[in-house]
Amino acid sequence: MLVDDHEIVRAGFRRLLDSSPDISVICEASTGEQAIDSYQQHAPDLIIMDLSMPPGTGGLEAIQRIRSLNADAKILVLTVQECEPYPSRVMDAGAMGYLTKRCAPEELIAAVQLVADGKEYIAADIQEQLAASNDTQLNSLTKRELQIFTLLASGQSASQISESMYISPKTVHAHRANILNKLGLDKTADIIHLGIRHGIVDP
Repeated sequence: MLVDDHEIVRAGFRRLLDSSPDISVICEASTGEQAIDSYQQHAPDLIIMDLSMPPGTGGLEAIQRIRSLNADAKILVLTVQECEPYPSRVMDAGAMGYLTKRCAPEELIAAVQLVADGKEYIAADIQEQLAASNDTQLNSLTKRELQIFTLLASGQSASQISESMYISPKTVHAHRANILNKLGLDKTADIIHLGIRHGIVDP
């Protein structure tokens, strides 16, 4: 199963995966909620999961919920998120692999085959991060705060986040205040700059 909120991205990855004789994409999803429903309906052998999928359930939460349904679910994360704490949290949630979307097509195929065989696959640059440090500025944030941090860093307003996550603007502002306090920042612009520095959003 391919899980990504961009249809054109899914189409490209599907074409690549279907070109391999031992891989077949049987279903797709564009949100975390759809991924959970499709997993229950189709029971794919492996899930390729993006992380950033507003609105609603993100990739990390979807991984946790799918793993709660089946502790043997095989999940390979394929994302633009390259920096900690994302890799650590994803692997802790039960994913068996982590790749960034800058990977070569051959690496994606190899990772799918290894994870399908029950083996772990983590891209070399991600392995270096995990080995170097398990502590970054962002590790102090809760899962929900990290999700809101990512949306704020990408330039979304409190009202947009409120609508996409189905929470009140007051709750978004409360999370924003906690994020600023924990990270020692003063304003949303600082969140954007930190997001760029950590590779969460493009400059």
